[in-house]
Amino acid sequence: MTTATRTAVVIIDDHPLFRKGVSDLIAMAPELILVGEAGDGEEGVRVATQLRPDLILLDLNMKGMNGLQTLERLRCADLDARVVMLTVSDNEEDVVAALRAGADGYLLKDMEPEDILEQLLAAGRGRLVISQRLTELIARALRHDGGPVRPDDAGLTPRERQVLALLAEGFSNKLIARELNLSLGTAKVHVKHILKKLKLRTRVEAAVWAVRRTTSEDP
Repeated sequence: MTTATRTAVVIIDDHPLFRKGVSDLIAMAPELILVGEAGDGEEGVRVATQLRPDLILLDLNMKGMNGLQTLERLRCADLDARVVMLTVSDNEEDVVAALRAGADGYLLKDMEPEDILEQLLAAGRGRLVISQRLTELIARALRHDGGPVRPDDAGLTPRERQVLALLAEGFSNKLIARELNLSLGTAKVHVKHILKKLKLRTRVEAAVWAVRRTTSEDP
């Protein structure tokens, strides 16, 4: 497998020992390659801008520029990289703030190493990744946003329902376009319309909303 066909990863975390652990984990997967790392947000933005990785793993609580501030800088840096928060914080405000700031996933550091590696591989394939125990927390946060309760209330078109179903499976816009034989621009428009109709702000919220409706866990 050549470097060009592997997912290039950058780690931004202020704990050298944890970076070493993640580096060792990444080295176990032929599909992933660690191309850079940084010990703070400022350095992380510089490294990411220079190396333009496919995937950035970002800690939330760092000295100086914290993870959310770093995420905002990365989102303004015209990078195509997917950004996954990898943190100890399971605080509802932190999770919701990160996802609403544009994170493509949120993983907890206390997950089993093999589970983290599995999620990183999925993120490298363009999937949204969320620690399983956080989905309930996100769903609870959504209850306070006043969105529609049922799909019929949202007025989604048949195509939008197809797109929403793929969102619920964690598909990126690129994967949705490929799966439904759409242009990337058309897929983005469908996602935008879905978020507006559901009165949600991010694709992650839409994914969680769809899963909750499917499993009928809400009253």
